This record gives sequence, C-alpha cells and structure tokens, in this order.
Amino acid sequence: MTSTSQITVSVFMLTYNQEHCIGQAIDSILAQKTTFTYQLVIGEDCSIDDTKSICESYQKQYPKKVKLLPSMGENIGLINNYFRTIKACNGKYIAICDGDDYWIDEQKLQKQVDFLESNPDYAMVGTNYLKLFKDNTLVEEIKQHNKSYYEFNDLIFKNVLPSVTTMFKNVPRQEPLPNWVLKYPYGDWPTYLWVLKNGGKVHFLNDVTAVYRMEVGVSAKLRKTLSDIEMVNLNILNDVFLDTAFSHKKAVINKSINDKKKQLVSLYNRERKFFKAFVLFLKSIFNQKNKFSFIKFYMYSLLKSFKLI
Repeated sequence: MTSTSQITVSVFMLTYNQEHCIGQAIDSILAQKTTFTYQLVIGEDCSIDDTKSICESYQKQYPKKVKLLPSMGENIGLINNYFRTIKACNGKYIAICDGDDYWIDEQKLQKQVDFLESNPDYAMVGTNYLKLFKDNTLVEEIKQHNKSYYEFNDLIFKNVLPSVTTMFKNVPRQEPLPNWVLKYPYGDWPTYLWVLKNGGKVHFLNDVTAVYRMEVGVSAKLRKTLSDIEMVNLNILNDVFLDTAFSHKKAVINKSINDKKKQLVSLYNRERKFFKAFVLFLKSIFNQKNKFSFIKFYMYSLLKSFKLI
C-alpha cells in the first residue's frame, strides 16, 4: 500500500444505491493522468442494490488506488457517511466526486494540483461543468466570475463551488470538522467555510472538467422547495456564528444571517407561506440596521406575492 504521506490527493466519494452509475464515476477517477499519487476513498453506505459489490470489485482490481471503507453494518445516512469518509482522506488535498457524478477531463486533478502548488495563498480551486438531466440532456454550466478570486467573506453569503469540481487543502486532517455539521443534510458548504476560516483564496479554472447529475440526491429534493434549503442554510450560518473557531469573522457572518433572513421572508411570501414570513419578519426586524428599509422590503415582497405590483 502507498504510504499516506505520499498521497497528494484524496478523491472523496459517497455512494448509496447507485449501481447504475457508480462504475462510471469510479472509472472517471481512475482515468486521471497525474505525476503524483492519488487515492479514491469510497464511503459506501450499506446499499441494498449491487453498489457495494461493484465497489469491492474495483478495490480488488486497484488495491493501491481504491480505499473502500468498511461497512458499518447498517445505513448511517449521508452526513454521517460524509464525516467518516472525510476523516479517511489522507491526501494533502481533497477532491470531491459523488457516486452519481463523473469527471470528463483526464487532467482535472493535475491542473488543480499544479495551480494550488504554484499559488500557496489559495486554498481551493473549482472549474466549470456540465449538468446532466434525466432525459440525458447535457447543458454547459459556464460561470462568468466577476472577481479574480473569492474568499471566506464571499462564500459566507453564497456557496459558489459545485462540489463535483472542487479541490481544497485538507484542513480537516489537522482540524476535524465540528460536530454541529452532523445536523445538516449536506456538508460541502460548511466544509468550505471551515477550510477558509483562517484565510486562503478560491480560484476558478475555465476548463469544463465534470458532469453533475441533476434531479437526484438530497439537495435536489430540498431545491424543490427553495425556502427549505434556505432555512437549512440559515441554521448553518447560526451554528457558524456560535462556533468559537469563527469568532474573528462574526461581523460578516452576522451580515450574512440578516441577508439570509430577508431572502427567506421573500421566499415564504412567494410560496404563499404568509404566516411564516410574518413571524420571521417580526423576529428579524430588531437585528436589521435599517429597519425602515426592511419594512419596505417585507411589504414589497408581500404585495408582489399577491401580484398587486
């Protein structure tokens, strides 16, 4: 087996009941052409289809590259599986590719490592990607970034990194993720904030390197009701604010919390959940610097939901 100190990148993969696509995902990782050593760390969560046996066959065929985590004996759920898998990543950097996604650029890892090694003030790097819909339509997702780089003070307002394209410094190896992350249905955004909390920039390569499968997974279910996903994000922000590891970032976190509450009020009104919108408005108004502006915002979103403006 390769020494853990020699591993440059750990590719982090979660999978559950994905027998129809897990082989494609793994093949796309193994196809990477690199000048360094990388490992594929698979967290397989007691699938009831053939996903586990497919992963085991790859581990037997590629014992030096594929690290299949031992079965927990029962399904532990996405976020618990996320935690145990990220703890098993030994590389200097971590790249993410879930079992229902795949990469299409054999140089993806090499390009990202080359950038991070040449730019030590950067902690993360993402790329462009393709969206794959259920009807097999592929749509390019090309982001036109209006900044030369991003940092914590940007990501605290919005996660701009699609996980299937992301590589980041393995900060969780020295500083394990906080347990409050376990409360949430996804861990990528909290992880990025954790990695960036003490500095480090985010860069985007223009290359299209990956395919993200749409309309599947936990986040896809949440996205069907936008207020649900924004409520999760607001709760994440509240935990970030309370975490002493982020104490030096409280001002910008608080601003993001207030912005998120405004967004949520607007979404509740748009979804005709007027009581929820009103309750959140009352709870939030005292923390808003410009209370009159917030009242105007609330009334505007309410009237818009009734199509009166």
